[in-house]
Amino acid sequence: MVELSPRIKKIDIVDIPIPEGANVIIGQAHFIKTVEDLYEALVTSVPGIKFGLAFCEASQKRLIRFEGNDEELKKYAIEAAKRIAAGHVFVIYIRDAWPINVLNALKHVQEVVTLYAATANPLQVVVIETDQGRGIIGVVDGYTPVGVESDNDIAERRAFLRKIGYKK
Repeated sequence: MVELSPRIKKIDIVDIPIPEGANVIIGQAHFIKTVEDLYEALVTSVPGIKFGLAFCEASQKRLIRFEGNDEELKKYAIEAAKRIAAGHVFVIYIRDAWPINVLNALKHVQEVVTLYAATANPLQVVVIETDQGRGIIGVVDGYTPVGVESDNDIAERRAFLRKIGYKK
């Protein structure tokens, strides 16, 4: 067992639910206009994308700000942001698009500091709580590998990428 500093209240594992057919993206930014800028980055990246996003303010009113064009995904984003409850963290749920379609646009939003995860896999966020507040230490995305791909696995991967149009 690791002895924690007296300033560390706890380390928490937050399970992030992902609804059927959706992906989640979790990151950190630094300014109140983040929700509007992330909204613009998403809608201009993929026509017809469905999404909900939430952003945890770290000062002033310290509200969870939110935007989106899908009521269910907005609710998921707000709930995940409440559970993580760490300053300047944002949570985005998307449908009718893949993270690969929007990640570069999100990375180019001026106030985005980092991205922690973009996945449809089971996701856990590792959160530390100190006497000041909460912050993300890291994420657990999916499961532990069970082996190394075989020649057949390589062929399947390559065929799949071509079938879905990501490789020629």
